[in-house]
Amino acid sequence: MTDPIDLAQRETLTQSDDLAQRDKRHIWHPFTQHQTESDPIALTHAKGAVLYDTQGNEILDLISSWWTVTHGHCHPAINQAMREQAEKMSHVMFSGFTHEPAVQLAEALTTSLGGELSRVFFSDNGSTSVEVALKVAYQYWQNKGEGKRRGFIAFDGGYHGDTFGAMAVGKGSGFFSSFDGLLTEVHLAPYAPTWIGDDEVEVREQESIDALSKLIAERGDEIAGLIIEPLFQGAGGMRFCRPSFIEKVVTTARQAGILIIFDEIAAGFGRTGKLFAHHHTEIRPDIICLSKGLTAGTLPLSVTVIATHIYDNFLGEDFSKALAHGHSFTGNPLACAIANRSLSLFEEEATLSRLQEIEHKHRQFAERLGSHEKAERVRVCGSLLAFDLAGETGDYKSEASLKLRDYYISHGLNIRPLGPVVYLMPPYCITDAQLDTAYEGLIKGLDVICN
Repeated sequence: MTDPIDLAQRETLTQSDDLAQRDKRHIWHPFTQHQTESDPIALTHAKGAVLYDTQGNEILDLISSWWTVTHGHCHPAINQAMREQAEKMSHVMFSGFTHEPAVQLAEALTTSLGGELSRVFFSDNGSTSVEVALKVAYQYWQNKGEGKRRGFIAFDGGYHGDTFGAMAVGKGSGFFSSFDGLLTEVHLAPYAPTWIGDDEVEVREQESIDALSKLIAERGDEIAGLIIEPLFQGAGGMRFCRPSFIEKVVTTARQAGILIIFDEIAAGFGRTGKLFAHHHTEIRPDIICLSKGLTAGTLPLSVTVIATHIYDNFLGEDFSKALAHGHSFTGNPLACAIANRSLSLFEEEATLSRLQEIEHKHRQFAERLGSHEKAERVRVCGSLLAFDLAGETGDYKSEASLKLRDYYISHGLNIRPLGPVVYLMPPYCITDAQLDTAYEGLIKGLDVICN
């Protein structure tokens, strides 16, 4: 058995060895092929929209650290809320106990969401939020005695996380072929993506709705729920759709009694210019999944918010109808306190107004970007700008995407293409000058790497 490293040895290692090399000896990073990828960038701290590495270099965080950071890194109000809560209670089991931060957050979320969404189930990451939604939808029908409803409808290109239920409904993203034999049956419907200058969107939408209608006509009485990312698909390629398409999808599914699940893990908390993406529509889901921006990128937390009529169906005189699901860190007080403070910042800092300004700058830049020979299907929604690399059709980590990523990071820009898709999704605190730097650097990368 190897002896543990004592403090003196650890200090010596820290002083004498490079952080990235220490990482390389022990850490298995997500979405990484360690045999071929370059070493990770070792960071020391972050502030606002900027990351700082061990060499003192500044890197603009133009994807909000996997879409989680909303108000900026190390926001003083967020840090203060965390400190204050840590002095009171950092964690307690959430079965049989409750606390003010969780109750306050549940009240704030259900008020903001409106409609019948009244019950909040806490967990700690987006994938698990989706798992909860799928289990609730499935068991809802079992509790009603309609055991035939066991399947789900999802959309091609949709991505909902990496746990097994989430992988099943996200199989259209192309990430999970290694696990096909372990995934439950899910029926895929065609998505209807659109972009600036798209003249065929109505035709594409109608084809999608026709295919969905056909699927429901054939299998509708076997379907427990339909899951969709409203307004844009994230990891599946930053594919945007119109609010009217979401409304048509929901209307079509509800005619067959199918429960509607919105995955706003990426789209929630301002990314689309409104607090929640579905607020661009007249539709409210039966279940909604939220995470990422919920705690402004500070601590892991997610929620699955569920309509009253669904919750009521889990009530009974014994445990058999209850939802047998939970986690050690469910309703963590620190994370809930931070989420409450983050929500209050939207009003205090007029965040949604700032998002309108960011979207306006994106749209101005989109006009220039649209004329670049390497950019096509340019699209903008709230703080998100995306486009496809002309002539590129590669996978998630294609050669072109890795070359662009490495160029951008070496020039102080954290831009990570999704295969042939390049996008910006900055923190809301980003300044106009920082955006201009990002735009110029993005164009230069296309000129240098893609020509």
